[in-house]
This record gives sequence, structure tokens and C-alpha cells, in this order.
Amino acid sequence: MKLNYHHLYYFWQVAKSGHLTRTANALHVSQSSLSQQIRQLEERLGQPLFLREGRQLHLSEAGRLAFDYADTIFTQGEELSALFAEGGHAHREVVRVGAVATLSRNFQEGFVRPLLGRDDLDLILQSGGLDDLLRRLSAHKLDVVLSNQPVRGDSEHPWRSQRLARQPVSLIASPHLSPPPVFPSGLKEHAFILPGVENATRHAFDQLCSHYRVSPKIAAEVDDMAMMRLLARDTQHIAIMPPVVVRDELHNGTLTDYGALPGVWEEFYAITIQRRFESPSLKALLTRSGESLLD
Repeated sequence: MKLNYHHLYYFWQVAKSGHLTRTANALHVSQSSLSQQIRQLEERLGQPLFLREGRQLHLSEAGRLAFDYADTIFTQGEELSALFAEGGHAHREVVRVGAVATLSRNFQEGFVRPLLGRDDLDLILQSGGLDDLLRRLSAHKLDVVLSNQPVRGDSEHPWRSQRLARQPVSLIASPHLSPPPVFPSGLKEHAFILPGVENATRHAFDQLCSHYRVSPKIAAEVDDMAMMRLLARDTQHIAIMPPVVVRDELHNGTLTDYGALPGVWEEFYAITIQRRFESPSLKALLTRSGESLLD
């Protein structure tokens, strides 16, 4: 018995939207008819393709594999139609990158730099909270998520966390700060701009201060690295951050790196999901050295 590609197309559309009723309306078919055709596909494949949680549909492990095949089949079919019927371009690779909103913009730029300016590739950049980005990754709406923390995958969510780079966390402040901060004895005269308490760097900094019995004065707690950069630049407070965040300011002398904190690191991860078909350009990005990403 051959595979019914009409059923596969309906499955593909539901998998992309995650919503049966919405897809039925978009395809101008009844919800019952759409459900029946997906059930017939599941019977043909011998595997459930969706896990139902209330009104939401999530791909099962078999569903994720089927989606990869369907996505390749129908995406290339659409491109083929455009090529001949509308004078469209030949096959173009698409790389979809999600990044945690608080992640260093300089690091994000360093990660995607090899793809910028390529005529044969479409680059899509999105940002958001980690949970939302992981949902998009699981729904195959993203190819990779950049984060400053790893995630643990399981049979339902086969995420893979690859550490791309890590950098010491430093005391960053105005070059005119007086007296210059020296860890740990010279911190009492200054106030600090720190990451939020949920941040791994903040946790390491707090442990370090506890070890040396230092109680720093906190001027602000900031989750967003871009805002930390601005506050470090425009105040006389010390920001605790990796130098990559303020790379340009360090180069032009607007800010100064007063030294790395012992044993405190910021780590950068690429989170992907197991796929049968993987982007060759993304594979190349994931094999680059950490130094090139932080340069």
C-alpha cells in the first residue's frame, strides 16, 4: 500500500500550525475530515504522529520524523512550482536562528557572521524567552537556539546542547573609576550592576563573594545584557559581565576591563534537535572555534 501524499500534506499543515481547527479552516475542509485523514496516515505508518494536550497538538517522536520528510517534500515542491510557474529562484537554504533575548548581541552577530551577505541563503533571526524558543525548536520553526545555559533533552524533547564558547566574566567600568577596583579587597568603595538572581553568572559571583566574605553594594539588577552595557557606560558603577558584551567599548576606551573574576565564566550554547535532514550551513557554524565567535 503506497503512502497517500494528500494525507501527508494535511498532516504537514497541522504540524506547522499545531492547531486542528485553525488548519481545517485554512484548508477549507471540515475538522472531522481532517482528523480522519490524519488517522488514516497514522494507521498507514503504524505510529501516532501527535500527542494531544488539551486543545494543543504536539508532535510525537514519530511525528517529528514524519514532519522532517514532509517538510522537505512539500517545501521543495513549492520551490519547484515557483521556479517554473513564477520565475522564482532555485533552491535556497534557509537557516532559522533563535536567541535568548538577554544574550549578548555581539556574540549573536559573531555566530551568524559567515552567513551574512550570502545570495544563496535566507537567514531568519528571532529572539525570546528560552521556553518559547524551545517550543519553536520542537515544532521545527527554528533550526538552532542560542542560549547561555544548556538544556537536558529526553525522549519527548530530543534537544542537544553544544557548548560553543566560554569567556571569563570581568569587572567592567569607566576608565576613570577611582580608586580602580581590585578583587576582592578593593570592591567596598563601589556599587555594582549585576545580572538577575536566576542568572548562572550571578550565582557564581554570589558564591565568590561569600567565599571571600565580601558584601558588594548593588546599584541595579539587570537581566538584559544590552541594558547592562548602557548602565556601565553611563554610570560610575561596576558591571559584572563577559567582555564580549562590551567589545566595541573596550576597543575605543569608553569602558575598561579591570580583570576577570576567578572561576566565574559565561558559557554560550547552541541547542538543536535531532533531525534527519540538517542544514549544511548550520553544521559549519557549529564546528567553528569559540575564539572566532568571541572575537
